[in-house]
Amino acid sequence: MKISEQWLREWVAVRLDAKALAERLTLAGLEVGSVAPVAGDLSHVVVGEILAVAPHPQADRLRVCQVNVGRKKPLTIVCGAANAAAGLKVPAALEGAVLPNGTRIAATQIRGVDSAGMLCSAAELGLEEQSSGLLVLDRASKPGTPVVEVLGLDDRIIEIDLTPNRGDCLSILGLAREVAALTGARFTPQKPRPPATRSRRRLKVTLKVTLKAPAACARYAGRAIEDINPQAETPLWLRERLRRGGVRSIHPVVDITNLVMLELGQPMHAFDLDRLAGGIQVRFARARETLELLDGTSPTLESSDLVIADDRRPVALAGIMGGQQTAVTSGTRHIFLESAWFRPEVIGLRARHHGLHSESSHRFERGVDPQLQRRALDRATQLILEICGGRAGPATEAVESRQLPRAVPILLRAARIERVLGMTLPAAQVESILKRLDMRVARARDKSGRAWKVTAPSWRFDLVREVDLIEELARVHGYQRVPVQAPPATLHVSPLSETRVAESRLRSVLIDRDYQEVITYSFVDPALQALIMPDQPALALANPIASDLAQMRTSLWPGLIQTVRHNLNRQQTRVRVFELGRRFRLGANGATDEQQVLSGVACGDAHPEQWGSATRPVDFFDVKADVEALLASSGQAFLFRPARHAALHPGQAAEIVQAHTGVVVGILGTLHPGLEASTGLDKSAILFEVTAEALQTGVLPQFQEFSRFPSVRRDIAVIVDQAVSAQVVLEICRESAGNLLVNLQLFDEYRGEGIDSGRKSLALGLTFQDTSRTLSDKDVDAVVGRVVADLQARFNAQLRQ
Repeated sequence: MKISEQWLREWVAVRLDAKALAERLTLAGLEVGSVAPVAGDLSHVVVGEILAVAPHPQADRLRVCQVNVGRKKPLTIVCGAANAAAGLKVPAALEGAVLPNGTRIAATQIRGVDSAGMLCSAAELGLEEQSSGLLVLDRASKPGTPVVEVLGLDDRIIEIDLTPNRGDCLSILGLAREVAALTGARFTPQKPRPPATRSRRRLKVTLKVTLKAPAACARYAGRAIEDINPQAETPLWLRERLRRGGVRSIHPVVDITNLVMLELGQPMHAFDLDRLAGGIQVRFARARETLELLDGTSPTLESSDLVIADDRRPVALAGIMGGQQTAVTSGTRHIFLESAWFRPEVIGLRARHHGLHSESSHRFERGVDPQLQRRALDRATQLILEICGGRAGPATEAVESRQLPRAVPILLRAARIERVLGMTLPAAQVESILKRLDMRVARARDKSGRAWKVTAPSWRFDLVREVDLIEELARVHGYQRVPVQAPPATLHVSPLSETRVAESRLRSVLIDRDYQEVITYSFVDPALQALIMPDQPALALANPIASDLAQMRTSLWPGLIQTVRHNLNRQQTRVRVFELGRRFRLGANGATDEQQVLSGVACGDAHPEQWGSATRPVDFFDVKADVEALLASSGQAFLFRPARHAALHPGQAAEIVQAHTGVVVGILGTLHPGLEASTGLDKSAILFEVTAEALQTGVLPQFQEFSRFPSVRRDIAVIVDQAVSAQVVLEICRESAGNLLVNLQLFDEYRGEGIDSGRKSLALGLTFQDTSRTLSDKDVDAVVGRVVADLQARFNAQLRQ
């Protein structure tokens, strides 16, 4: 929310400067995001009165203006604005001025005519994004007066990041109340004057309001105003207040309703009275009803959509957006003002369902004061009569009192305050703080001692429990003044299993190997997930926060790939990231299976740039070594077997198998080349994902007696088909050799001259040892012969001479 500091100080006489005020609000839980001036440096920009306008002799679109800027003689200024006319008072940038867009003003010649300055539009002063002509100032402005003074630009915009529970502060009124409570400054609420109204019999149209959904809308107030001036324009002061609140000017009537919303926090809407048929009904939508909204969209209405309707059709989506057919336009002469209270959950759910967000829905879904509607209606009526003219009718109001929120007294105990805050607040201070927050306070007694019965004001929906009141005491007293002390507690330390590998250890392994941990959303883009996990059904969200976060992730890879892409797009040449988190998969019976997994991606250079070795891209075996180090932390044996995965390169993918169970616990591979462009990567990426349970289930090391007898090593080279993996060959060797084999090492692979096409040579080192005797050559030869025979039988292996 953006507010004008000047506007705020009109309501509360706070003595703090802008910086101190921002700090006080932040410390009280209303975080100030920024404090910025409302305009740039406008030195040498003054009020200029156009005395005369003549055509430029050399250019049809230019005019030569004589401008009074408060000096003895008027200045000649060449201007191209179509609305330049004698008698107007406009901003004049004199020699030496530097406009916010960087334009430097100096005396010059424009097509042969001397020009001593520049007449400015609002856009050129940085007050609007676009302007169609000169900014017309108040006729009472004195020529030569600095524009900063005339427009009140010596002001700052305070932007506050409000939490959803503080909807009461989404207005000048609410924030002024808060500042007064926090600082003790004098709060001066500005109440509107009761508007002069006409009787119903003297109005052309009267409207009846009917509440057909009182649980969703318990109060609806309205008023007809006839014969407004269609040529009326929004005054500059009002446009400036809207601009400083982040709202653009549209039409005088609409601008006034928006001003009241910023001022009081009550969203309002104005209908073109001539386009309404009959009375106003607040009801739920019917089947097959349609409504074109102000933004041009036409959502399909459902029975849970609350609408404002006349006797023929819906005319507004209640609390969210008005309809195009009854909108106020430049030709509107008669209007009907709406000021209502809607139940927050009704508005919030339907706004998100339709993907709509407006200033009105933003406030209604957080809660609007149910006692504010008539006050806002009178304030808007007063401004419309002053700016647009017209005749106002009496207010029409429908109320279902039983459906309005009711504040229930909350018991606040002094003992509970001391226990929660760790400090004692004097009773007088407790009462003072609560009363400054406009709460009704009555003293009470409780078995624990002193207590109070506290009733929150109508605008504080968030105060429902005793702990909420204690939070308010701490907030106003000052969080920084609450003592920091550890609460007394009895801790029971649960025994840790020696076979359980801690998550911190797994993280440390990858961090030591130059990976960085990231945390990504559990919600992912359905399109990206379909590319990476096309065969895995995903759980769709019923109410996603965004269209690209509409599914639960079935793998951590989509989020990690987006992280890698984000870093590569920012000139990072080497990215290695991992995440430990949950994936969500649908089982055969539709049940959701949540599983903790550890996933990672490496992309870019294999090593940081250095002088000792040439730069090369990371490859499959680099990441395989990282995964092997990760697997080794559990002490278990794992195998890598060739695998196929839709997202991985067919020849560079392997599944990770638990050796003693044969269960597949993970997968490793290079991203499929066809997916690199689709996922936005311009480099090859290697991915892995392993279940956390497999990594965390450790094996206790056991002592094994060292043999006192010498070992014997025999090297053999066998020729097998290229399709036979070295892993399978090693498994057969271990199986055939039996217990005498204490070490098996693959130390060479050869393909080329001397080896038939389609075959390869694997060189193996076998080390034998016995714990009870020295092995003879005969013993070793027998085992090696058995190994070679089994390899020949299984793989048609040949012993290479």
